[in-house]
Amino acid sequence: MGDVLIVAEHLEGQMADITFEMLGRGKELAATLGGACRSLLVGGTKEMVGQLGAADKVITVESGGPFNPESELAALRSVVEAQAPQLVMIGSTSMGMDLAGTLSAQLNRPLAAYCSQVNAEGGAVKTTSQLYGGKMNVISELGSEPCVVAVLPGCYPAESGRAPGEPDTEAFPMPATAGKVRFKQMILAVLLPEGGDVDITSQEVLVAIGRGIGKKEEIEVAEELAKALNAAVAASRPIIDAGWMPKSRQVGKSALKVKPKVYLALGISGAPEHIEGMKSSATIIAVNTDKNAPIFDVAHYGVVGDLFDICEDMMDEL
Repeated sequence: MGDVLIVAEHLEGQMADITFEMLGRGKELAATLGGACRSLLVGGTKEMVGQLGAADKVITVESGGPFNPESELAALRSVVEAQAPQLVMIGSTSMGMDLAGTLSAQLNRPLAAYCSQVNAEGGAVKTTSQLYGGKMNVISELGSEPCVVAVLPGCYPAESGRAPGEPDTEAFPMPATAGKVRFKQMILAVLLPEGGDVDITSQEVLVAIGRGIGKKEEIEVAEELAKALNAAVAASRPIIDAGWMPKSRQVGKSALKVKPKVYLALGISGAPEHIEGMKSSATIIAVNTDKNAPIFDVAHYGVVGDLFDICEDMMDEL
């Protein structure tokens, strides 16, 4: 008891940031719980093992192919049963959702999903989960018994878990499975700008709008500000779903990830899916009427106020 197991996530030969985010936090939790921090790598490469130097040990399982939820779950379950960690941390991602719930049910471990915070005190684990796009926070007291948590991407700094090196490794065999799930093809959606449109991933300054813009006609306010800043206008998912802007302007985990020097978020509440797409921006400035909006948790500067008033003041200054 007291050990923490981090499930490493990777795709197309690249380790996902959520792996390092959990690894950095997992090290801290393991120290508090009095155990070790281990990472499970299924189907990875030797190079990937070297990226997990922050872990006390890396447990490897050869998969022989791309991500398969059935085989990965079987490997995870066998490792958890053999190692008996107190806390299993899985990314709250499309891959992680295939694993966390079923592992919890199979091993009768409580699961806290959509976690923005994972803490430990006195040998007990406590989490904070974001529901309804961050509109509601739920605190779960998981106690000192074995548990599973699914961590939202972007809630912890990835740099804290990046420690290249040669960690101790332990190889586990891939368990036999029923073989009901077979990998056929990986389809990656590439969002290309439409003819004559800008590529928001190459912009140094972005003015991003969310539901707070109110109506399509008001987008002109953001466009005028963007023009004065020599920037481009981007948007969160509600704007795209409403058909007010093309898909190539959407920022988010399931859309485009951007890293501008300045990201000005106007009327964006800060759902985890959106934050995942812009959290690496050098400077994040948020404007929102809701002082409790999750966007303020990642913003370097924030203004609680009406975006139209702020835009007017900025235009006067410019």
